Parts: sequence; structure tokens; C-alpha cells
Amino acid sequence: MNFGQAIEALNEGKKVSREGWNGKGMFLVKAGGYSVAKDKLREGTHFTAEFLESQGVETFDIVPHIDMWTAQKNYVSGWLASQTDVFADDWGIVE
Repeated sequence: MNFGQAIEALNEGKKVSREGWNGKGMFLVKAGGYSVAKDKLREGTHFTAEFLESQGVETFDIVPHIDMWTAQKNYVSGWLASQTDVFADDWGIVE
């Protein structure tokens, strides 16, 4: 499948990967698209209830984005496609 079809699959909640990637077990997911109330924020981050209040907002909105599970078994937030990824036709759905 091509990159556009991979994006469609991500929007359907599926995991996708490229055959051409060197690392085994790597895949992408669509993440975000939800809000967290200021009293439910994780401790130890830059985004505290006080920060949200200083910005005049009540929720921390996490916009939709693409994340990656790496071959090293790490979760990377905010993956960006290379030009090679965009024009590749070796995308597939990960079961």
C-alpha cells in the first residue's frame, strides 16, 4: 500500500509499518485526539494545572499525531515521515 493508504489505516485505528525499514517490530500508530482535565495531568511535567490556568484554559488538548514503536522497544511521540516514506509503496498493516 502507499503512504496515503497507510494514513487511512492509521485513521481507522490500525498499526502500519514499512517492509523497507531495517528494524524488526517497528510500527506507527495514530495517537492523541483527546483532552485531559487540569486536575488529571501527570505530575513531573511542564504542563501543570497552574500553567493551564495561566494560559486561560481548563484542559490540556493532545492533538492527533503519529507515534512510533521502535526496534529498540521504545515509544517515540511525534514521528515524522521522510520523503522516502511518503513515496514508498511498501506500507502494510501490522496485525
